Amino acid sequence: MGEADPAVRDQRLTLPAPLPLDSGQSLAPVEIAYQIYGTLNDARSNAILVCHALTGDQHLASPHPITGKPGWWARMVGPGKPIDTNRFHVICANVIGSCMGSSGPASIAADGKPWAMRFPVITIRDMVRAQVALLDALGIARLHAVVGGSMGGMQALSLAANFPERSAAVLVIASAPRHSAQNIAFHEVGRQAIMADPKWLGGDYYAAGKGPEAGLAVARMAAHITYLSEQGLTEKFGRRLQDRATKTFGFDADFQVESYLRHQGLSFTDRFDANSYLYITRAMDYFDLAEEHGGRLADAFAASTARFCLVSFDTDWLYPTAESRSVVHALNASGAAVSFVELSAPFGHDSFLLDVPALDRVVAGFLGIGT
Repeated sequence: MGEADPAVRDQRLTLPAPLPLDSGQSLAPVEIAYQIYGTLNDARSNAILVCHALTGDQHLASPHPITGKPGWWARMVGPGKPIDTNRFHVICANVIGSCMGSSGPASIAADGKPWAMRFPVITIRDMVRAQVALLDALGIARLHAVVGGSMGGMQALSLAANFPERSAAVLVIASAPRHSAQNIAFHEVGRQAIMADPKWLGGDYYAAGKGPEAGLAVARMAAHITYLSEQGLTEKFGRRLQDRATKTFGFDADFQVESYLRHQGLSFTDRFDANSYLYITRAMDYFDLAEEHGGRLADAFAASTARFCLVSFDTDWLYPTAESRSVVHALNASGAAVSFVELSAPFGHDSFLLDVPALDRVVAGFLGIGT
């Protein structure tokens, strides 16, 4: 397939061996759902692994099967686009713990029932172990690059640190080397909203047909605020009222921004599993690359020979530029080849998903080196 074909279908792979986890447990069987765009060359040297963010999935550049919306990075991946599928073999896999085909709490366990909260707690490094096992099964020993934004950037950093021989280049966008106390706090609000919903049922809601949709919607609303910027919210909504001329003096969605957040929350429940939200946010909260490598971030990259590019956005207060700079300083200390750019965009953290032409140029330029 030489281009990002809208008709591309999920592929599934069951890993041949149990997956060891940071918790000390192992997971088996492990199924990985993934999509591929572009053709692998004879040298098997043009593969790019794109890692998705918290609520993303493998539908990178093809329509989502539930929402029908374009792939989450369709503007970036495709023929002639910055991640050019005429040149590169692009792989995107649903992370373990998620709910779009890879093994997660909604998957069926050996007893024929959903794992639910019996699913083992996972980490970012566990997600990466599963992706490396997928690459092994696909016969790809070394990637041209690993690319990710937000949680995807954490995976890219983890792969570079823990499997340094597996990628020649690492592109990390709007991410961080660990979750801050503020990040953990926002995630905990979301988890508590889910678990406080009477329909959560301790995680065993699958047979009921309806899960904790109200709690999950509130979790999504709270998180979505962190993905935006004050500037962007003001420009898009301000204090404008929603479909009315005056305030109702009640608790309906008087303001446009309220209506927007409610829509974001409710639509999210159609495509995402509440338990997966618990597991993936916990994995992000546990992420601390320096802690994994003796407490010094530079030591995480001591064995890496890859070249790196870090990108941040000036309005991203979830993973601010200082977080990317800390990675850059660590890479410099370890002797790695690294470039860094802070881009200006009004969209906040979500800038990496939106129309920022400067990002397109950075991605295309960095990935084009050595091809």
